[in-house]
Amino acid sequence: MENIIEVKNLTKKFGHFTAVDNVSFNIRKKEIFGFLGPNGAGKSTTIRMLTTLLRPTSGDATIASHDVVKKQDQVRKHIGLVAEKIILYDHLTARENLEFFGRLFHLPKDEIKRRSEKWIGKLHMTEWLNAQVGTFSTGMKQRINIVRALLTEPDILFLDEPTLGLDPQTTHMIRGFIRELNNQGVSVLLTTHDMLEAEELSDRIAIIDHGKIAASDTVENLKKRAQKENPTLEDVFLAITGKEIRDVTNGRVATRGHMHGPIRANNRVR
Repeated sequence: MENIIEVKNLTKKFGHFTAVDNVSFNIRKKEIFGFLGPNGAGKSTTIRMLTTLLRPTSGDATIASHDVVKKQDQVRKHIGLVAEKIILYDHLTARENLEFFGRLFHLPKDEIKRRSEKWIGKLHMTEWLNAQVGTFSTGMKQRINIVRALLTEPDILFLDEPTLGLDPQTTHMIRGFIRELNNQGVSVLLTTHDMLEAEELSDRIAIIDHGKIAASDTVENLKKRAQKENPTLEDVFLAITGKEIRDVTNGRVATRGHMHGPIRANNRVR
């Protein structure tokens, strides 16, 4: 199957610290690709490079055959991003938020309305369209946040921890919505710390650790690497990345008291 994303030897350095180190992988069209790793492994930094928010130090990456450095405007026409941080304005209504971001995407007003109402309905937020976002629960905000990312009707949707901190009902609904989008032909790059979510949704998974791809395969094949009867994806993940806790402190990732480079600055490293 044709690739929608191709990444080759992608590297990002912050001073002397290498956040993403010579990473290579491909994502096929109409695939849900799980991108997993501990805190500070380089997941979000990789996503920021692929979504044109951060310039690579070296290496190459293309989305829908467009270079992420040389053809940024073309890349942005094909992508939608649901970042870990919800990108909405609390003092605006859901409708006003979507109109604002739709105009940033240079969409006609009637097209913004059509697309907003289409996705709002599928995410069960129609009755809240004219309410201020600041009054919403986290789950309600995330649903509007997903609609914002879908206004461009992207070929590939980047989902960075889309169900983090949500109640089980909203989590269940959003997972079902991701499957529905994928069935409609949207490719998905998903990062999550929820191993069950990754296992249920992903066609293939790449595990990144210390800025390098440590493993990449189907869930079934990855499980064969765990020296355990009937292993879970969590067993595989811990076998590959280790069981040491990756604490985040003072802007760095710490493991047993050792600092491993910046975790948060103007350009976030994760």
